[in-house]
Amino acid sequence: MKMQSIRETSTQSIPVPLSFCILLFPDGRIERRVDQPVAEYFTAVKEASVVWIDCSISDDEKEIEKLALLAGFTKIPIPKLTHGFYSAYEDYDTELVIMLPSVTVKGEKMTVHPLFVLIRDNLVLTIHSDEINRLLRFSRYAQQFFKRIATENTPDKITLTLERIIDENNDRNFEYLREIEMHGDAISKSLIEESIAKKKVAHDIYKMKHVLIDYLNVLWATKDVVDSLRYGDADLITNDEKLLGRIGILSDNIDRHIELSEQMSNVLASGLEVMQSIYNNQLQSLNNRFALVTAYLTVLGTAFLVPNTIATIAGSGVMEGSMARQWWYVPLLAGSTIVATLVSFLWVVHVWKKRDED
Repeated sequence: MKMQSIRETSTQSIPVPLSFCILLFPDGRIERRVDQPVAEYFTAVKEASVVWIDCSISDDEKEIEKLALLAGFTKIPIPKLTHGFYSAYEDYDTELVIMLPSVTVKGEKMTVHPLFVLIRDNLVLTIHSDEINRLLRFSRYAQQFFKRIATENTPDKITLTLERIIDENNDRNFEYLREIEMHGDAISKSLIEESIAKKKVAHDIYKMKHVLIDYLNVLWATKDVVDSLRYGDADLITNDEKLLGRIGILSDNIDRHIELSEQMSNVLASGLEVMQSIYNNQLQSLNNRFALVTAYLTVLGTAFLVPNTIATIAGSGVMEGSMARQWWYVPLLAGSTIVATLVSFLWVVHVWKKRDED
């Protein structure tokens, strides 16, 4: 009686913007309830053979704890789960809880929301943020799914339901890899656009690579949970090798998407290498221009150095100042200028050719 009053109080304080319940009764009858008070869902748990309840809430740890208490979960440490790295797996014999990452990607920003799956006896309870609704599609044809598993044992029904929930969550996570690839392709295309600042392109590549790293972390975290279910031998999960093989297929699908993500990461890394090559080429081009200017200045400086020296000597009193009045003085200056210019030019050309050969 005291527990009932606690649950009623907890129910009144839990906002449930969107919820549904799928009930499979022993006689094969299937019932779907939508947007009803959470307490009404739990009243039918004892009568049904399998119950799946889904609740959308805000990302609030206290609301998750209240729902878990309302559902009769007493061993699960919710704070320990919510502070995990993307995923968690906790087996308490009569209670099992996993936390899966649910990804949303918008442009260059990726957000990860936790999806909690709590299991005990014949109950599967899923709790997630109201910002994701990826299980709603599955709930629309869950009645047909429950018809197919109606003849299975309870652990098999629970395992099959859990496998479908994980599969739905993974499929939605995998879809965002396409968006990442499309965005990465747009960045690659911008590499050949001369009107776009290469500094901005490099910044976009870095942000996209950071998103990919987080996405890979999500995939690895999901794989850890799937492998734990596959090899953990939880009491609430079936021991049927055929059904466990279906969980193994989920792990293989994750492996393939990890490979695709790593390939995409390599593509972005090659884009950064292209950017580095572009910067190096631009720097080399700038250095060549400076070298060309230096060469011209060298030729001009050397060309005027010889006649300037002659003129300096002429003005220093040699030949008692009569050198500048000689008829050969001007031709000497002109000739020395031409010869010095030609020699300087030929020397610079020789040095450049030797450098190109090296």
